[in-house]
Amino acid sequence: MKKIVTLLAMVACMTTVTAANPVIKNLGDSKYCIEIGNLSMTINGAGGGKILSFKYQDTEVISQSTFPESFGSTFWTSPQKEWNWPPVQEFDKQPYTVEEKGNSLVMTSNVSARLKYRIRKEFSVDAKKNAIVVTYSIINESDETRKVAPWEITRVPNEGFIFFDAPTDQITPANLIPFQSAFGISWYKTDEANQNRKINADGKGWLAYSNNGLLMVKKFQDLNASQPAPEEAEIQVYVNRGKSYIELESQGAYTELKAGESLSWTVEWFLTPYAGEVPSKDLLKKVKKLIK
Repeated sequence: MKKIVTLLAMVACMTTVTAANPVIKNLGDSKYCIEIGNLSMTINGAGGGKILSFKYQDTEVISQSTFPESFGSTFWTSPQKEWNWPPVQEFDKQPYTVEEKGNSLVMTSNVSARLKYRIRKEFSVDAKKNAIVVTYSIINESDETRKVAPWEITRVPNEGFIFFDAPTDQITPANLIPFQSAFGISWYKTDEANQNRKINADGKGWLAYSNNGLLMVKKFQDLNASQPAPEEAEIQVYVNRGKSYIELESQGAYTELKAGESLSWTVEWFLTPYAGEVPSKDLLKKVKKLIK
């Protein structure tokens, strides 16, 4: 009987390992899906290497709006004052080349005619953490030394809660978005107003969003107050007017790149069920367990 039980345990273990192996699917039209366990992320190589979908089983967490600049997750260079608006087309909308390298998906942009940077995005998984890992690279294709920072922008529905580890009284501009302090961190229950609003904060290397029975957490480099690009911040939250969408934004360090040099910056994406109270100490513990 002991041998049979042992054999069954080995089979169960092998099944678990197999289920945790990453899967990359070519969906056609330069769209790809990377899966690990119950998580799936869909990326559009033909449309700026933009993340179109992030799901736990069949439940979506990011914005599926059809209006321009209001859906999915994109990547820009910082500071914004270098390019102002609209987003740089080569990075945000134009086609990326796509390569499958083992268990990774690598997408590379054209060089921006204006900024002389090239963007590379590598999508992989961390099976132990049950996370999808996105590593962004900025390559200086100019003939001069430049300074730049990485910037990820993820759009979500205007519903649920947004929270991160930063003192509420140090969020700027003060009181523009009604963050409240609980359990030592800042929480925002989404609201709506007839204006666009954006705040900056010096966080602790993670940003979380709870909505529709799911908890999404993004983990990235924790910056000190001197590391972001001028007039930028480690964590930013933008709330579009009305009840439309919200941007969860994180930035890496402002880095000097000589001609031909590059920087890399990694964001770990977690998504898991959560149906408890918000804010709560249990939810905060769940976040810290995910990102440890």
